[in-house]
Amino acid sequence: MSSIGLAHPASRTDRTAAVAAILRAALILVVCFVLLFPVYWMVLNAIQPSEYSLSWPPSLLPRGFEWSNFRHLFEDKPIVDWLLKSTFVAAIVVAATLIVVVPAAYALSRLRWRGQNLLGLFLLFTQIMPGAMIVAPELTLFRTFGWTDNLTALAFLHAAFVVPLCTWILKSSFDAVPRELVEAALVDGCSHTAALWRIMLPLTRPGLVAVSVVAFFSSWNEYLFSSALITQSDLYTGSLGLATLITQLDTPLFVLMAAGVMFSVLPVAFYLAIQRHILRGLTAGAVKG
Repeated sequence: MSSIGLAHPASRTDRTAAVAAILRAALILVVCFVLLFPVYWMVLNAIQPSEYSLSWPPSLLPRGFEWSNFRHLFEDKPIVDWLLKSTFVAAIVVAATLIVVVPAAYALSRLRWRGQNLLGLFLLFTQIMPGAMIVAPELTLFRTFGWTDNLTALAFLHAAFVVPLCTWILKSSFDAVPRELVEAALVDGCSHTAALWRIMLPLTRPGLVAVSVVAFFSSWNEYLFSSALITQSDLYTGSLGLATLITQLDTPLFVLMAAGVMFSVLPVAFYLAIQRHILRGLTAGAVKG
């Protein structure tokens, strides 16, 4: 009897753990459904005939395929040129961000100098300021120097806004590297530059990937400053090009969804290619042994 009595708490614990696991799995499924359903609905309405999308009740499964929406984008809209412009700007943003962020994060993480904490707080403060507050001064500045309708100048502006956040992300990765490694390298005659290049960067590759992802997506999705600084239609990026599909007289909803699908392909492919590095990069430094 005593052995049977002792088995009850364990069985209750097992049942509680099983129920908790089921509830956790159900919650994950609900969250995934809520997040992914809009994407699925966009793809569905982009590829099936419009009469099925407009019917009631709407079908959740494809009821035919029609590529006229995509054909319209390729034949009547310069969708490829828009995406190439976005890729060009995002590539410059990623390169410029890494060039600035790597030494800045190293200086905040490994060096000791006057005003270090003040600079770190200032970088955080810049993230509080909404972009709408400074779009007018930035436009005045760009007009003064003749930098409007210049994709390279726009890319550097995008990079300026993402550098503070990326600096802190990479700093957390640098903080996770044991100080003894860098100190030993300095004792052996390495300069700080050599220690950064030979020790820190190879050990913080996930952090570099995370910074690249943040910079890429920030530039790819940016619209406010692009719409203010780019006025020539032949220089439109993807976000500006998609906005031109919405007019006062007509909004081709299903063409817009097809454009959204095409606008999302490259970021999704980029994310899937490097996803295994992203979580490690974003959480680097959160737990230290």
